[in-house]
Amino acid sequence: MDKLMDNPWFIKILAILLAILLYSVVPNSGGKTNEINVPGENTTETIADIPVKAYYDTENLVVSGIPDMVEVTLEGPMPHVQSAKALKNFEVFVDITNAEIGNQKVTFEVSGLSDKLKATIKPGSITVAVQEKVTTEFTVEAEFDNDLIKEGYSAGQPAVKPNKVKITGAKDVVDRITYVKAALEGGDLLDSTVTKEAHVQVLDKELNKLDVVVEPETVEVTIPIRSNTKTVPINIIEKGAPPEGLTIQSIELNVEEAVISGDEDTLKETDNVRVEVDVSKITENTTLSLPVIISNGITKVTPELVEVKVVVTKTEKTVSGIPITIKGLPEEFEAVINDPANSLVNLLVFGSGSAITELGPDDFNIFVDLTGLPEGDHDVTIQVDGPPNVNWRPDKSSAKITITEENA
Repeated sequence: MDKLMDNPWFIKILAILLAILLYSVVPNSGGKTNEINVPGENTTETIADIPVKAYYDTENLVVSGIPDMVEVTLEGPMPHVQSAKALKNFEVFVDITNAEIGNQKVTFEVSGLSDKLKATIKPGSITVAVQEKVTTEFTVEAEFDNDLIKEGYSAGQPAVKPNKVKITGAKDVVDRITYVKAALEGGDLLDSTVTKEAHVQVLDKELNKLDVVVEPETVEVTIPIRSNTKTVPINIIEKGAPPEGLTIQSIELNVEEAVISGDEDTLKETDNVRVEVDVSKITENTTLSLPVIISNGITKVTPELVEVKVVVTKTEKTVSGIPITIKGLPEEFEAVINDPANSLVNLLVFGSGSAITELGPDDFNIFVDLTGLPEGDHDVTIQVDGPPNVNWRPDKSSAKITITEENA
């Protein structure tokens, strides 16, 4: 054996034999393995709210009637169904690329779904309206609630920027457009000019919102707010009559004009405000603080109080020896004045100094009216006629008269 081990050829042959042995015991990885097909379990799942895509000429056409979502029922091997339900990696669409103007029926289709799955779409088909797409420019009208304007203020003509918008939609829908408005939303009451963003609303004649595209969707609305004010004179109104012996020489206000607030119509009809001075309670020169009186509809007046300076003069004069005349006595009767015995009356006259200075007995007519009185003694009221700008008081209010027939 030692000799064989030293022989190189013996070693080479032994190595080849060992290599062949090792090769024979190693499994052949290039050979086919036996496969056993175990059928998978089929299942059905319904998936709601699957979005729908529409393929058509969006540049020139408008398609209506396509639902946003549909319901899809998947049937097939459980792994595939569960995967599709979880990933939603498929698409539901309608192909209207060859559509013509008008109404037509289209069928829903599915893409991106495993060929091992069967899809049922609910609804399976729909009727759509294909219309010409048009773009028209419209003027935007601002709209706001007048109740947002604070009392005493009014709104001017609102301005919209930009005042025109482009509206795109189906031709028959665009033809129905009656109102394009930018409505200012409510908030705090307005007492100054305001600028706000407002969404453009497109409405038909029955104020139904129309399905169109507006560019831009929002505009700026500016509403000028101004205070409703007017400057008017303050009129002095005297109430009552001054006490006897007093004359109102002057009444002066520390402010002659007032600023009033109210709605525009009321302001147009209002030319003044007033201060009422009760002169019957004035006994001497005085200064009063009195309210400025406003008419209905005026919401505010400035100032609310004014100072009124009243100057009076004490003026009286006695006019003596005015004879009493008799009126209304028939010719067949005669009358005798028993009291006052001299048939004279004195008058205490009140008025302004200039009005009473030159007055005398000839300026007054004092009389008794005996019309219809029979024979006998009577108390008759003494009556006085005099100048219109003075007041008076006789020292006697009645006369004692005796009436008799002349031939009795």
